[in-house]
Amino acid sequence: MNVFLVGPMGSGKSAVGRQLAQRLALEFIDSDTEIEARTGVDIAYIFEREGEAGFRSREAEVIDAITRRDQVLVATGGGAVLDAGTRERLRTRGRVVYLRTSVDQQLARTRRSNDRPLLNNDDPRGTLERLYEQRTPLYTEVAEIVVDTDGRKVNTVVDQICRQLGVDGPQP
Repeated sequence: MNVFLVGPMGSGKSAVGRQLAQRLALEFIDSDTEIEARTGVDIAYIFEREGEAGFRSREAEVIDAITRRDQVLVATGGGAVLDAGTRERLRTRGRVVYLRTSVDQQLARTRRSNDRPLLNNDDPRGTLERLYEQRTPLYTEVAEIVVDTDGRKVNTVVDQICRQLGVDGPQP
């Protein structure tokens, strides 16, 4: 079984992903961390040098590679769903879970983070609202399971995902 988490920045993909992977005995992979490991530079640097288009191209390649593996849980970047090919690969190579969260919750969870290039501007709320409008239909399209994360503890979200996946613990 492969599980792929989609959702906006600050929805809890990394935190939920780590705990869920442990519960399901899957290898946890954060696609942004994988991109950084493969390039030797951080995401902000890629955005600065190549723009969002360059980053999205790298992201699509990395997600294609890591979703070909077995027994993985992948936390994707918030914009990974923008690529139609990536959405198709996620849908056909595993179970897709959308971690839904509000803009208010995103702001609360990302306000101290300096490593989110799309929020390095004078109007992070406006940016998050624009991204929410643009990406929510894509998250919904690709997801088999939708779980709200606003104000919820990681273990509660993990329990709900396990129930909706029809599993209780590590799979053989």
